[in-house]
Amino acid sequence: MSTTTAVQHKSKYAKRAKSGTRSWTPARLGIYAFLLSAAVFFLLPLYIMLVTSVKSMDEIRMGNIFALPTQFTIDPWITAWTSACTGIDCEGIRGGFMNSLAIAIPSTIIPIFLGALNGYALSFWRPRGANILFGILMVGAFIPVQVMIFPLVRILASVDLYSSLPGIVLVHTVFSMPVMTLLFRNYYSTIPHELFQAARIDGGGFIRIFVQLVLPMSTPIIVVAAIMQLTGVWNDYILGLVFAGRDHLPMTVQLNNVINTTTGTRLYNVNMAATILTSLVPLTLYFVSGRWFVRGIAAGAVKG
Repeated sequence: MSTTTAVQHKSKYAKRAKSGTRSWTPARLGIYAFLLSAAVFFLLPLYIMLVTSVKSMDEIRMGNIFALPTQFTIDPWITAWTSACTGIDCEGIRGGFMNSLAIAIPSTIIPIFLGALNGYALSFWRPRGANILFGILMVGAFIPVQVMIFPLVRILASVDLYSSLPGIVLVHTVFSMPVMTLLFRNYYSTIPHELFQAARIDGGGFIRIFVQLVLPMSTPIIVVAAIMQLTGVWNDYILGLVFAGRDHLPMTVQLNNVINTTTGTRLYNVNMAATILTSLVPLTLYFVSGRWFVRGIAAGAVKG
């Protein structure tokens, strides 16, 4: 009798799984309620920014920030890009976009390459004092950026790199080394050590093994590191403000100048459009590469 009952229950669950129906338990309802609340919490500001950026100032002054625009306009976007005042200059934030690209591209490629090299050396070659060196790098990850600003200003000024493009790239590279090394070291620790030993037996040296064996296996973690580093550099404000110089100010600094310009009427639609334009690259990056980021994390980015 018990065997028959078990078979009946099994058949019932199999039919339910085959039909795709799910039981709405309190736990499942709670999860969906939490996810819906989180989505509303994070998407509502973006919605307000979008609808405000396509409204005229007369409509904005009516006070209903949640209402859709009655007269759609892209003039605030054009103004933010081409003619918004960023201090004494009124050339929009397009110059900051090019500056951010010039800063973010090398500040992403160089730290990833050096982080991969450090993680490779610490995971496979393990030189004397490797654990001590790794510990020092990890300590550096917990030092606040603000504490290091004045010493870095003095150091870069002494070598004529202060307020220059190479100087800001160097600063981003230095501050990213602990995290990049941690990511790649933990990822490489999941690779079977026998592969490395076989490559050594076949006559592979340090560089050859790194280029021909390790790097081709590092695509998932490279994607994770690229997303993290590019987003961090693009969204940075304080380092760009201090070290980039007036000729290389990134978009975040110019956005602050647009919003805090107090001459005349405060143009909320232009401010919202400039904010969205500044965040467009990180948002696009996450939407396009989000699944690769998850795959890279699952492949070992936080293991070890």
